[in-house]
Amino acid sequence: MKILCIGRNYAEHIAELNNERPSEPVIFLKPDTAIIKDNEPFYHPDFSNDIHHEVELVLKINKIGKNIEAKFAHKYYDEIGIGIDFTARDVQSKLKEKGLPWEKAKAFNGSAPISGFVQKSQFTDLKNINFHLEINGETRQKGNTEMMLWNFDEIIAEISKYFTLKTGDLIFTGTPSGVGAVKIGDKLTAFIEDTEMLSFEVK
Repeated sequence: MKILCIGRNYAEHIAELNNERPSEPVIFLKPDTAIIKDNEPFYHPDFSNDIHHEVELVLKINKIGKNIEAKFAHKYYDEIGIGIDFTARDVQSKLKEKGLPWEKAKAFNGSAPISGFVQKSQFTDLKNINFHLEINGETRQKGNTEMMLWNFDEIIAEISKYFTLKTGDLIFTGTPSGVGAVKIGDKLTAFIEDTEMLSFEVK
């Protein structure tokens, strides 16, 4: 099982970080050791003083495929969840300045808390799904899939050009604006529509 992530998929998030708007999806990976399940706590690593939350909808791949056309991509996932793409922003900034890969800032242990999954069939329109993140009861990030630069099917088509997708693979689909640092003691709660899907503490 692998975790594939899409960066810079919401225009307002691109703007808040002063990043260049990409002409194609930005793809990076996390190892399975990044996953935290069952609302287990996230332990703030010692190597960073600026760990940012990035709430994202997550797709679970249901069968093997590569070079998938966008018009067929809907056949490759049945379930949607939500997760946090934790990012060591200070580490990432140093790596970007040197033109180096981001893995130390994005793929560290525990950097991908995920919720359980729900059937995509429960949504009337996959291009109009609301989701948000609360920290200590205060809404910090709000997104809707209509704001994506690339939708779910386009993401799957692009990823599958380079990486064979396998059953159980997870795709983080990008974060909306409002990212910021977390601190020890914070409680993060993520929702799809009005349903609480994920809730855990930073320790």
